[in-house]
Amino acid sequence: MTRNTDTPAARFAAVYALLTASHEVADYWVQQDRDAVAKGGHGHEGRAACARHVASYTATQAAALAAAGPALGLRLDWRRVAAGLAVSAVTHYVADRCAGHWREDGDQAPRLVRFAHRSGKGQWLTRDPGAGPLLDQAWHKGWIAVAAVVAAGAARP
Repeated sequence: MTRNTDTPAARFAAVYALLTASHEVADYWVQQDRDAVAKGGHGHEGRAACARHVASYTATQAAALAAAGPALGLRLDWRRVAAGLAVSAVTHYVADRCAGHWREDGDQAPRLVRFAHRSGKGQWLTRDPGAGPLLDQAWHKGWIAVAAVVAAGAARP
């Protein structure tokens, strides 16, 4: 029986599902509480906490692809997977450095927070304590889609 996972669309769908599911596991089960609390902090401690979280996040996504990819017959190219994981990791770091800062608006706020305020989300961010986490997750899911396109790419021979 042949599997129809050799099409770009099928590979993308499978990779997106795996990256999204492992994103949830990494953010809510794998992430250490001390890093979740500190990752938006100023200075070295905040950057280090965010880097630790992103390292475990990326390892979780890599493990999901390594475990399920062969079982699904995805034949992913490791270079494309590495590039896709890099997209996911870098963009995850950018958003997670905003933790605790979503209501801020000014030159000291992280760039992504300033962008959210300038794109019309300021009132929502100020009014609704859930707005920041929702924008954070939307950012992650959008970039996971880009990462999946990159990682799924062409099948290796």
